[in-house]
Amino acid sequence: MPENILDRFRPQVAQWFRDVFAAPTAVQAQAWEKISRGEHALVVAPTGSGKTLAAFLWALNNLVEREGQLALPVGSGASGSAAGVKVLYISPLKALGVDVENNLRAPLTGIARTAENLGLDVPDISVGVRSGDTPSAERARQVRKPPDILITTPESAYLMLTSKAAGILKTVDTVIIDEIHALAGTKRGAHLALSLERLDALCRRRLLRIGQHQHARAGAQHTTGVVQRTFET
Repeated sequence: MPENILDRFRPQVAQWFRDVFAAPTAVQAQAWEKISRGEHALVVAPTGSGKTLAAFLWALNNLVEREGQLALPVGSGASGSAAGVKVLYISPLKALGVDVENNLRAPLTGIARTAENLGLDVPDISVGVRSGDTPSAERARQVRKPPDILITTPESAYLMLTSKAAGILKTVDTVIIDEIHALAGTKRGAHLALSLERLDALCRRRLLRIGQHQHARAGAQHTTGVVQRTFET
């Protein structure tokens, strides 16, 4: 019997997905096949094909039962992990980063509710945004209490890597680059490639890289899919 790709996920994650969606899209199944084995992937798909979850769901799966990810008692007022950022999401536009933060609220809330229904520990996965518009007080708070998932821009990532904030990036294990087609072949892309190499050096390991490329034509299914590669952004 063929394996169901959702069987690779933890129960609270797989059950949440089954409760919300009829089945994974083709691009999601292909992406999780590669990413769950620790392979770099370039997700090529049109809008509405589930690219965000294709890139993020395995990372969320790795976070739900990680030590220190359990929900704190009500009224504690704390969020985030003192350990450091685990997932770094890089978007070429600040507005896209805000959209992604909003899009993550549903799965994070849903997975936590599903875990509670299943009698499992409820995860507390935090998300932060860092860009040129982030107030200095928020930046300082992120250094003291890093979010598990940090959404940023290529320029802000570079500035973090050249400041004391670099310390919270030493724990990153997954890098997601959105709208990679907007960066490839440009000076921003070349600059980001250097930042990614610098991040690998900081972490002293080759980080998992997931690129997202939006195909302009929703009907062009022959180019939709996941390309397995060790890409240099």
